Amino acid sequence: MKKEKNFADQIRDKDFIVTAEYLPRAETDPANIKTIIDCLREVPSAVNVSDNPFGVAMSSFAASIHLINAGIEPVLQIVTRDRNRIAIQSDILGASSLGIRNMLCLSGYHQVLTDNPESANVYDIDSTQLLAIVENLRMKGELLNGAKINGPFNMTTGAVANPFMTPVELNVLRVSQKAEAGAVFFQTHPVFDVEKFSLWLTAVKESGVDEKTAILAGVLPLESVEEAESLRLKYTDFNIPQSVIDRLKSAGSAEAQKKEGIAVCTEIISKVKNMSGLRGIHLLTGGKEKLIPEILGVSGLSGKI
Repeated sequence: MKKEKNFADQIRDKDFIVTAEYLPRAETDPANIKTIIDCLREVPSAVNVSDNPFGVAMSSFAASIHLINAGIEPVLQIVTRDRNRIAIQSDILGASSLGIRNMLCLSGYHQVLTDNPESANVYDIDSTQLLAIVENLRMKGELLNGAKINGPFNMTTGAVANPFMTPVELNVLRVSQKAEAGAVFFQTHPVFDVEKFSLWLTAVKESGVDEKTAILAGVLPLESVEEAESLRLKYTDFNIPQSVIDRLKSAGSAEAQKKEGIAVCTEIISKVKNMSGLRGIHLLTGGKEKLIPEILGVSGLSGKI
């Protein structure tokens, strides 16, 4: 599907936005990469490329170029866990020179939650500071040390928001700070508790952040009870109610649980997509990109631009 507008224009024009996640693997086989990318072609807005969230994989930078070569607009991810400010700014300039125009700034999971727990973290800067660095490059053409860059620079920057972090006042303050630093879109952690998400979105609206940014609700298809329980235990940002786990259990077989997980995902999309203050949906996959075409079709999101 050929888009009529790029991602930045969709944000500017306050369109309904649909993005999805590409989770690169530890692989170099072009055929396997193409198979995954083919599942992403119908995503209406842009595809967010994960940056080693769970350990070593093909870089977000390289995977973003694969997407561009396939005619798909990427959102480059950069986590501050693994690089200092020199390496980060170098990657940003390189990405811009190769035509990457969107970037998601985040700190990243601590290394003990990856498959390389013994690795050293960096965290030279945090995600809000990273947003400010990119904004300074965009507005002034300057690096963090004040040095001027040679050539144009344009990057649409976003950040992650966790609707379930408490207290809500601190939560909204962090979102507001990221917006002030330069974020023009937010992709949230996966929504399973619609009621709690609605309360958070109301608080964000009251702050006025929704008028300045595009807020996209994250949704994630669960494949099994084991996956749901593992995510809830390991990652504090996965707020998965017991009612969702009970639905998966009652489904029965492994195949039935997969179908129920998709049903839960599409039901959540249906409940949240028309909420006041929400500008779109972000399909998190956890590496299940093959499910994206089905979810887009069932949810009626394929043609939304």
